Amino acid sequence: MKRQSNARIITLKIDGVDIGARENETLLQLARENNVNIPTLCHLEGVSDWGGCRLCVVEIKGSNRLLPACMTYPAEGMEVFTNTPRLVAYRKMILDLLFSERNHVCAVCVSNGHCELQDMALELGNTHVGVPYLNPSQPVDASHPFFIMDHNRCILCQRCVRVCREVEWAQTKGAMGRGVNVRIIHDLNEPWGDSQTCTACGKCVQVCPTGALFQRGKAAGEMTKRREFLPYLRMMREE
Repeated sequence: MKRQSNARIITLKIDGVDIGARENETLLQLARENNVNIPTLCHLEGVSDWGGCRLCVVEIKGSNRLLPACMTYPAEGMEVFTNTPRLVAYRKMILDLLFSERNHVCAVCVSNGHCELQDMALELGNTHVGVPYLNPSQPVDASHPFFIMDHNRCILCQRCVRVCREVEWAQTKGAMGRGVNVRIIHDLNEPWGDSQTCTACGKCVQVCPTGALFQRGKAAGEMTKRREFLPYLRMMREE
């Protein structure tokens, strides 16, 4: 999101500390500018926010609702709490659901040791999954000459969808289905290798937080991701 210099300056509290803020900045942006850690998986600097993972929820004084920091804007006098026992329990539950919904077997994953979902579990102290595994039978799309999509590892953050649409401007990827049956698709649900719109740029692979998207020829633990290029590409496009 591009900031505007004429935005009104307001004052609020984040975890008891007074913060000066522009009213067009999200609570997540404000927290990160002031070195307050709010976990998130679907947020990605350089593309629009979606508010899908719900890990960045915060508590606001006077409200019983938990609000996503990436989609909530500040107000004068607002008091925000980012790390209460209620929030920690909620985030741990979300991670349990993410691990149980698909087949995340870290030991044989190409992104083992380079996975944001894995890192988040370590950060929040999730040592086991407290809900039943769904064990779905998800396909692996190996039709592309350079990349592979493993739906078993996908957490539906839709980073790939947004970077394809907003940075590469190809709009190859989308989402189809409802509930636990949602799946990332290419064009009109055709094999990735048959897509007429994919430019094979690899941006979607680099922004994927797990091993759902990876390059061909990578063994377990080899697939590192490079995401630092996105803010610069977005800035160049806007200018």
